[in-house]
Amino acid sequence: MKTPLLSRLSTWFLTLILLLSLGGLLRLIDITDEPLDFQPSRQLRNSLVARQIYYSVLPSATDEQKILSKSFSDSVGKYEPPVIESIVAYSYLITGGENIAVARVWLTIFWLIAGIALFDLMKRVVSPWSALIALAFYFVLPFSVQASRSFQPDPLMTSAFVIGIYFLYRWSESNSPLLSGEGLGVRSEWKFAILAGIFLGFATFVKIVIAFFVGAAAIALVLFTLGKDFYKSKQVWAMVVTMVLPALLYYVLLNQGRSTEYFFSWTVALINLITSTDFYTKWLAFLGILFGQTILFLSIAGALIAPPRMRWLLISLWIGYLLYGLTLPFQMYTHSYYHIQLIPIIALGLAVVLNPLVEFVSSQNLVRRVGFIALVVGIIGFQSYVSRSVLVAESFRHEPAYWQSVGEAIPANAKVIALTQDYGYRLMMYGWRKVNLWPLATELSATRNPDKDNAAKFDDITAGMDYFLVTAFGQLEKQPDLKKILDSYPIAIEGDGYVLYDLRK
Repeated sequence: MKTPLLSRLSTWFLTLILLLSLGGLLRLIDITDEPLDFQPSRQLRNSLVARQIYYSVLPSATDEQKILSKSFSDSVGKYEPPVIESIVAYSYLITGGENIAVARVWLTIFWLIAGIALFDLMKRVVSPWSALIALAFYFVLPFSVQASRSFQPDPLMTSAFVIGIYFLYRWSESNSPLLSGEGLGVRSEWKFAILAGIFLGFATFVKIVIAFFVGAAAIALVLFTLGKDFYKSKQVWAMVVTMVLPALLYYVLLNQGRSTEYFFSWTVALINLITSTDFYTKWLAFLGILFGQTILFLSIAGALIAPPRMRWLLISLWIGYLLYGLTLPFQMYTHSYYHIQLIPIIALGLAVVLNPLVEFVSSQNLVRRVGFIALVVGIIGFQSYVSRSVLVAESFRHEPAYWQSVGEAIPANAKVIALTQDYGYRLMMYGWRKVNLWPLATELSATRNPDKDNAAKFDDITAGMDYFLVTAFGQLEKQPDLKKILDSYPIAIEGDGYVLYDLRK
């Protein structure tokens, strides 16, 4: 016969298993559809890099496949090491070829593992039921479902970051004299220190932008735990080395040129944005779209009322996020995936702010408890349905055939400039053709060069080109001067969704 304690344990444990299953199933919906459902340019970029790695190790790959795939991979921006791309590429060897489902399965697994660590972290300061409700936010929020399965470094970076924060928190606890009677000794302190350093260092290596969060959290918990004598701890220095060294080697020593280019292109060139109140309004409005502003402010409130150790951690993470946003201002209101790190942080704050409510409900009669549970289940169910609906709302299975037809329409060995989608990645991915790019009319281009007139430099930009390909007709409408120029050239080929102008005549 089970004791009441074991009964309660089994109940919340089964609920955890159900949440993990739900989180996994949502992310595996329509997993074979093309990676164009969320941030397509970024997912295609990773797909092209993974393809090059795959063909470089595939024994049956032809020389043409190896040369073309390397040419495509070399033409995309490579600011981070190809960690997730390598995992996926080598998985292609096992699964029999390129398939986006492989990437989505791997990223789902990483997100679920991080969810387990996040749950145990929350459970250390709130009741299991409060932690489960907050964990549901982490798993079923539509933005979370889309972003965490997208083929890019950010889901892996965030997953490693969550696990690293969990071990950092455990290290802080193991150094607490209040827990000395629980069997946590020097061996446990070292274990948690090394694990925290490895995972946080790996997260920073995968994508350097997480360094703002890693640095803020590490500084806060080290100071909270050891105070002004922190520098005397060998464990602290071990964590510093393992956290900093991998990223330092790659981003500063091995890839310095790319890192410098990124810094000047995205930070220095756009830093003036932070002087405008419009920037902060757009930033907050964008967060409201992704998370809901009520949820956002409730989570911040949770950070302020959390127990001391968790309060130091959460406040430091929000400070890290603020510094991160001020460093990359344009992305804060234009690139949704740049906010994926906030999903677990918001969940942590929600767990704290929900705990008093959950404890109060647990003391009520059966009818009130059942009503509250029904409300929570209803909200989770609705959000899950929305997440599912977003994933199946549009199919991209027709894209490969379309872009293959475009690629085949371009004459062999022709020099082509194009006004096309996603930096030409779709044409490279599905049509196996690479083209020069005509500048797009975007908010970013207007911010960087508000007075630039590309049409006036048409002859210079298209010098040496044989054809001008247009597949992004919305962009063509935004550039009427370009459209007028192209109308003066004969059409070489016109197909369903594309026009190829002959610049030689």
